[in-house]
Amino acid sequence: MKKINLRILPWIIIILIFAAINVNILNGKYEEILASTGKDISNISINKTIDNDSSINNINDYSTENDINKPQVPKVHALASLLMDGSVNRVLYEHNGYERMAMASTTKIMTCIIALENASLDEVVTISAYAARMPDVQLNVKSGEQYHLKDLLMSLMLESHNDVAVAIAEHVGGSVEGFATMMNDKARSLDCVDTNFITPNGLDAEGHYTTANDLAVIASYAIENDMFIKITNTLSHGFNEINGKRNFHVSNKNQFLHMIDGSIGVKTGFTNKAGYCFVGAIRRPDKTLISVVLGCGWPPSKSLKWKDTKALMNYGIDNYKQKDVFRRLEQDTLVVKDGQTRVEQLELTGDLSLLLRDDEVVEVNYDLPNYLQAPIEANNIVGYQEYYIDGNIYQKFPIYTTIDVEKIDFKFCFNKMFELWSIN
Repeated sequence: MKKINLRILPWIIIILIFAAINVNILNGKYEEILASTGKDISNISINKTIDNDSSINNINDYSTENDINKPQVPKVHALASLLMDGSVNRVLYEHNGYERMAMASTTKIMTCIIALENASLDEVVTISAYAARMPDVQLNVKSGEQYHLKDLLMSLMLESHNDVAVAIAEHVGGSVEGFATMMNDKARSLDCVDTNFITPNGLDAEGHYTTANDLAVIASYAIENDMFIKITNTLSHGFNEINGKRNFHVSNKNQFLHMIDGSIGVKTGFTNKAGYCFVGAIRRPDKTLISVVLGCGWPPSKSLKWKDTKALMNYGIDNYKQKDVFRRLEQDTLVVKDGQTRVEQLELTGDLSLLLRDDEVVEVNYDLPNYLQAPIEANNIVGYQEYYIDGNIYQKFPIYTTIDVEKIDFKFCFNKMFELWSIN
C-alpha cells in the first residue's frame, strides 16, 4: 500500500474542517446571518399597517388613519350604480354593481370602440334594408345610401341613432351576429364576464345584459382611445350622404358635458326594460372617475340620471385623493442555504398609486420563505408583496431574485481556505 505523504496531511485536514464549518454555518446558524441583515427568522412574512412616515424593508408605503369617520355615501335613485377609479378600475362605491341588467344605448360605447379598432374612419358604409327599418331613435337613413364611417360614428354617439348602429355593425362585422361576436370577444378580453351583447344599439333583447361594474370597465377602456374621446366631446357635427342627396346635422345630447369640470362623456340610454341609464367620465390631473347608473327611473323621471351622476362624481371628487402606495426598484435580502453567497438580493417590482379616502387603511404583506436553497438563478419569482385595503386584497406584485447563487462545493471550500491561507 502506498503511504500518504505526511506533509500534505495537514492540508487535507484543514480542507475537511473548513468544509464542515461552512456547511454547519449554512445549515444551522441562520439566526446570526439574519441578525446581520436586520431580519427575524420567526416572522419573515410581514403583515403590518404602515403610517404615513414609516416604512418596511425600505419600501415607501402609504396608509391612512382609520379612526376618522367615513364620509356619507351618495344617495342615488338608480337600481344599480357604481363609481370607479378609471386609472386602475378600482371600485370606489357600488350599489347592486354586480347585478346583471339591461343597458339600453350605453351598449353603443362598445359599438363605437369596436368600429374604431377594426375599421378606418374614411371607409364607405352602405345602408342595408334591415338597418333602415330600425325603430326610433333614427337618423332615417335609406337602403342603398352610403356614408363615411366617421359621420355615422358621430350620429351614433351624439344622438344615439339605432339604424346607424346596425349599419356600422353590418359593415364592420359582416352581420349583426358577427359584430356581436366581436363585441363579446372584446368584453371577455377585459374580464367583463357578466356582459353579453346581442344587438349593437342596445334595443331590448333576450340575453343582452351587463353590470354596472362591467360597463364601467368597458368605458374605462374606451376613453383611452383619443378618437373615441374626440367623438363623444363633439358638440355638433354636419355631414352629407356621399352622393350628396341629403344633408344632416347632429347635436350632442349629453348634458353631463356641461355639468362638471373635466367631463369627457360618455353615453346615455333608455329602453322600457332598462329605464334611464348613463355612463359618465371625468378626467382631471389627479384623477379619472367613471360613473354608471342603470335603471335610473322611467318617464317622466328623465333628470334623475343627471342627479345620481353628479352625486357619484362629487363623492369621488370630495373624498378621494391620489396617493403613492408603492415605488419600484427597492431592494431587500433573503438568506441563502448552502450557497456560495450567504444572502440573495431581491427586487420588488411594480408601481401602485391609488385614489384613497382618509379613513381607508392600506396594509402590506410580504409573502416570502424563511430562506432560499442554492443553487439560485436570477430573475426567479420567490414571493409576493401583497396590498390590502380595509382587509381585502387589492393587488400583489412579484418579488424577484437579482443574482445567480451557486451551491457550495469542495472547490469553493478549497478556494476559500486558500484565500485565508494567503492572507495569513
